[in-house]
Amino acid sequence: MKKVKFINLKIIVLFVLIFLTSIGCTRDFSDDTLATYPKTAEVFIDGFSAGLGYGAFGNTLLTGFNVDSDVKYKGSASMRFDVPNVGDPSGAYVGGVFIDGGGRDLSGYDALTFWAKGSQSATINELGFGNDFNQNKYLVSMTNVPLATYWKKYIIPIPDASKLTSEKGMFWYSEGPENGQGYTFWIDEVKYEKLGNLALPRPAIFNGVDKLENTFIGSKTTITGLTQTFNLGSGIDQTVGVAPSYFKFDSSNESVATVSELGVINVIGSGTTVITAKLGGVDAKGSYTINSLGVFTPAPTPTRDAANVISIFSNAYTNVPVEYYNGYYAPYQTTQGQADININGDDIIRYTQLNFVGTQFSQPTVNATAMTHFHVDIQVQEAMTAGDHIRIQLGDFGANAVYGGGDDTNGSVNYTNANLTTGSWVSFDIPLANFSGLTSRSHLAQILFISDATISNILVDNMYFYAQPNAPTVAAPTPTVSAGNVISVFSNAYTNIAGTNLNPNWGQATIVTQPVIAGNTTLKYAGLNYQGIQLGSSQNVSAMTFLHIDYWTANSTSLNTYLISTGPVEKSKVLTVPTAGWQSVEIPLSDFSPVNLSDVIQLKFDGNGDIHLDNIYFHN
Repeated sequence: MKKVKFINLKIIVLFVLIFLTSIGCTRDFSDDTLATYPKTAEVFIDGFSAGLGYGAFGNTLLTGFNVDSDVKYKGSASMRFDVPNVGDPSGAYVGGVFIDGGGRDLSGYDALTFWAKGSQSATINELGFGNDFNQNKYLVSMTNVPLATYWKKYIIPIPDASKLTSEKGMFWYSEGPENGQGYTFWIDEVKYEKLGNLALPRPAIFNGVDKLENTFIGSKTTITGLTQTFNLGSGIDQTVGVAPSYFKFDSSNESVATVSELGVINVIGSGTTVITAKLGGVDAKGSYTINSLGVFTPAPTPTRDAANVISIFSNAYTNVPVEYYNGYYAPYQTTQGQADININGDDIIRYTQLNFVGTQFSQPTVNATAMTHFHVDIQVQEAMTAGDHIRIQLGDFGANAVYGGGDDTNGSVNYTNANLTTGSWVSFDIPLANFSGLTSRSHLAQILFISDATISNILVDNMYFYAQPNAPTVAAPTPTVSAGNVISVFSNAYTNIAGTNLNPNWGQATIVTQPVIAGNTTLKYAGLNYQGIQLGSSQNVSAMTFLHIDYWTANSTSLNTYLISTGPVEKSKVLTVPTAGWQSVEIPLSDFSPVNLSDVIQLKFDGNGDIHLDNIYFHN
């Protein structure tokens, strides 16, 4: 059975619970001391070296660390770490940092070494040096460190010792339960050494992969997969995770993109550049070729009331806790990428090599029984052909809220290349009732995009569930056109045409009312088939330029408006439905040709659904 790990230091928020609490002797850090930076190599040899303090990570078992005089590798004492069981109310794991507040000059050493063993065979999640509860500028980590039940020596190579002239973070660790159970491990003889036999340094960025991606001006991303590998004196290779500040980054075309000391890439122009790096003068394996396509058009900003939204991914709302935007499901998934790009402050999901990919939010699951729709914005970044498709699937984990618990359900909706546009955002507002097979929405936990490799590269934004209200909760926008330039049919903001009949008997099935919304009178057509407005007198609007209409509908799939002159002569204009909030349109009166604009007598609407209207007026 695969062991269960509950802690990953890379994703938890660190804060000091016990900061620089003296564990051994203390010293007064004078200005001279701070300036000279002692070269002290010892961290723990039968006790802590002078000046060392301890800071615990958040949510740790504070009693989990002790000095043990009974079990030791050498001398009279060792460090003992008692990992808690899953569910221990006193702490979820053990983890902390040993700090020298004055700093040390470690430039004369090439490794941190220690001896360790466990009460059982286990794997320590992470440990290393360079964590100082501040910038962690020269952080080094060794992950998944195997423990035996007997003492073994471990070596953490220093990637570039010349950087460590004033280092404060002497040693740090983080470990959680193994298969849900706690255990004990010991560490002893922790010190920095000059081994002199570390050979064949092999730094890497992006885990040694040569990446190529299309992006846009304003994109910001951070270089990942930073490692350094040495061949130890034993002949074994040892790889450690390395902070960006160890590297010297280079952009082949800085007019396209620049790279900061912290490995943050900023795309500033159009064109192509290649990002590479060196560590200690050695070329790092891996690169990042950027093709900047120029100015980026973001997805439409959502305007729905946050009170009616459960957001999975959007900068417009507060998102629910999400475990991942890419589960990297082995062995059949090829999809790369996740929520890993930022363009002008807008976070965007980018998937490449898409065949299928999953977003999971099961801790806790989402109760969307009050929601009516799922929204997502998708931009395809490649040419499409017939047969290309993307299937959107929602998964519910059932009453037990556990995947594979026997009561899971899912449903999907398929969109072909005819529904998508290369290089442009397409917004999908999908009724949850359309996800056939999804028999429950009370424990939603997954969203999947499935293309079967027909479409490989997409951008995704604004994934959220929402409840479509039956009526607007806010008034239509207040008009700002000067009354002297307006002929108003229906609006609280102007004097309307006298004698106008808003509900003439034309044999229609539409039910007309005038509800007040947020203090503003609106015109509501319920169950629209067609509906007329008979003006109080013939109107000459030939000197006007536009017909303005504000409208709101949650359920219409067809809506047209007409101008009618004596004859009758009429012409329609299609309105886009449904709407996301109030929709304001300015229709050029020229669009209603051949209607006689000097003799307009009626307006008409036809279509379906329930329509709210306001601010119907002609203006310049």
